[in-house]
Amino acid sequence: MTFDLVIVGSGPAGMQAARQAADFGLKVAIIDEQHQAGGQIYRNISKASARQLDVLGPDYSAGQKLVDDLADELITHITVATVWKVQKTGLVYFTRNGKADHVQGRHLLLATGALERACPLPGWTRPGVMTVGAAQILMKSGGLVPNNAILVGSGPLLYLMAVQMLAAGCKPKAMLETQSLSSLRSALPLLPKGFAGWSMLMKGASYLTKLQWAGVKRYKAVEEISLHGEEQDGANGIAKHVCFTHKGQRKKLKADIFLLHQGVVPNTQISRSLGLTHDWQNDQVCFTPHIDEFGRTSCFNIHNAGDGAGIGGAYVAALEGALAVLDIAHDLGKIDQTERDAKAKSLFRKRRDALAARPFLDRLYAPPLGWRLPQDKTIVCRCEEVTAGDIRSYVALGCTGPNQTKAFGRSGMGPCQGRYCGLVVSDILAHETGQSQQEVGSYRIRAPIKPVTIAELASLDPGE
Repeated sequence: MTFDLVIVGSGPAGMQAARQAADFGLKVAIIDEQHQAGGQIYRNISKASARQLDVLGPDYSAGQKLVDDLADELITHITVATVWKVQKTGLVYFTRNGKADHVQGRHLLLATGALERACPLPGWTRPGVMTVGAAQILMKSGGLVPNNAILVGSGPLLYLMAVQMLAAGCKPKAMLETQSLSSLRSALPLLPKGFAGWSMLMKGASYLTKLQWAGVKRYKAVEEISLHGEEQDGANGIAKHVCFTHKGQRKKLKADIFLLHQGVVPNTQISRSLGLTHDWQNDQVCFTPHIDEFGRTSCFNIHNAGDGAGIGGAYVAALEGALAVLDIAHDLGKIDQTERDAKAKSLFRKRRDALAARPFLDRLYAPPLGWRLPQDKTIVCRCEEVTAGDIRSYVALGCTGPNQTKAFGRSGMGPCQGRYCGLVVSDILAHETGQSQQEVGSYRIRAPIKPVTIAELASLDPGE
């Protein structure tokens, strides 16, 4: 089938874009892996219980309107579909119900959202350790809340998770926070401009107040974190305690589960596979697609919106979805440039204000160097069990870039195709070779972007 616009991802950017495109009379297909629209931030919003809505808070509940607005005869919502190949011509291949299929778009909008940054600490691959994002999925999809848990890392989502746990009656045992006094000193000069985004700052302050009132123990500026099991269980035993350094003293805490988080980064797998231009961002410590103010990429008929183009949060993602569609509607002759620019003016202002606090937060909660450059024995590629020391040894043998590491030791060649280890590998290589991350680059992504079976490929009509 052919559409005016094909959107990959049904988070806030994708949903807002689909709604606005339909308002312009465009025929839209929106493709997503989940059973319902919502993305990660609004996962399962349409089926959430009253108790879940209460625990997860008003920001989560706000996603229901975006989901409801997808009900339109011009919008085809393709659910439970895994996109495994995208072409610059607008052709999108996916599998659904065990069969491969494709759609054709005159324009493409990538709204692929964000991934949690990898947390390569000693012991992070043990059972009993998961990311905060994974815990949130359990809360949204199954109503499961971690109990007797220790939260480790930094960033706004760490505090949101702790507050939601409190609302569910499962007080965190402790929080081990990696941001330091030097992080605060570095971030403070950025705070005055951040006051334009006062609502975000006030929300963060309210989280910290709730944690203080609840008596949650917070260890700040922790270092040298490692996760351990019982000695008799060996290296793969369930994590039982965490060791860390706090104020120069070595400490040890026990818990039933450990939740790690060091922020989120754009999911650039599809944009990488298309060969689009990407830039290293020092402020967010990641690669982002090179886009203009409307989200147009280095390929004219492809736009990118939301956290997949740079981390800004759900509200900003929806604004960017709307901006992208204004530009696409202009390309397709639905509005002229004057109307596009007039409609975009207020959206640009809202986005600017919403992002005002982001530089302060990015600086304050920047991932520590020890997480970006792990110890030699720490696994960085979980799929292929490649350690940081392995990557460093490849450099000694002449390896200069991420793609070469695949030949040396298969890093980035597992089921996730380097989604999680990619940034860590680039950081290690940049440090070891004395190059910048931009010079080192990242994995070259090729189709299939996600695993696809021979049977699924064979289900395509001949010639497709």
